[in-house]
Amino acid sequence: MKKTLALVLALVLALSLTSAFAETISIMATYNPHAEVLELVKDEYEALGYTLDIIPVSDYVVENPATSAGDIQANFFQHLPYLAGYNAEVSDAEKLVPVIYTHFEPMAIYAGTKADLAEIADGDAIAIPNDPVNGNRALLLLQDAGLLTLPEGTNLESQCTADDVVSKKVDFEIIALNAELIPGAREDVAYAVINGNNATLVELVPYVDGLYAEQPGSLAAESYVNVVVVKPENAETQWVKDLEKVIYTQEVYDLIVNAGFAPTFTVAE
Repeated sequence: MKKTLALVLALVLALSLTSAFAETISIMATYNPHAEVLELVKDEYEALGYTLDIIPVSDYVVENPATSAGDIQANFFQHLPYLAGYNAEVSDAEKLVPVIYTHFEPMAIYAGTKADLAEIADGDAIAIPNDPVNGNRALLLLQDAGLLTLPEGTNLESQCTADDVVSKKVDFEIIALNAELIPGAREDVAYAVINGNNATLVELVPYVDGLYAEQPGSLAAESYVNVVVVKPENAETQWVKDLEKVIYTQEVYDLIVNAGFAPTFTVAE
């Protein structure tokens, strides 16, 4: 009995010491699939000696500044062009780097008050994201769908706005809104261009519910890879390498696919 009690006490002490010395990694993430990925790998990551603090958010405002300030160790919500846009606007001391490349979230045009793009008419409104990177991306998608024409040479880096539109199929209005507000605005517009992660918050799947969506083999798919982001001095840390290890698994790959997105990594052996 004494030996059993001693073993139990030793185990409790060992677990307490492990918890006490575990490195806490705080990561701010949008919900689907970013926070879901982190929740899926949390136990495996913590088994490697970390305490994973997942902070869910629903917008794109606070994540990068909080990471730059050192309030959190990483964020997981953005694609590469969005990160490049942030880095272009801040000081060198605030710049961030991508470390774990995970998946592509297709942007799609969804039904609002109209269920078919062929029904578009004069006076209709289409909601698009109002940030420069995703707004430009949305306009390119509308152009690919045959609804408007942009200046010749417009590409993913152009950052066009509605004012740059050369011509439209019909005289519709383009309304720029915060990306997270667009799903809720569908009843007020004919169509809505929604980012992949915001679409899933209202159970919209790009390749199922979208009227027109970016394809996996497109230039957008190659460019808009979602990434885990950190400060440059953390890029080569062991905690980043261990986080990549637990993310690059079949379970995470399947979660991303089931969420309607396209993984961009190869499952580690």
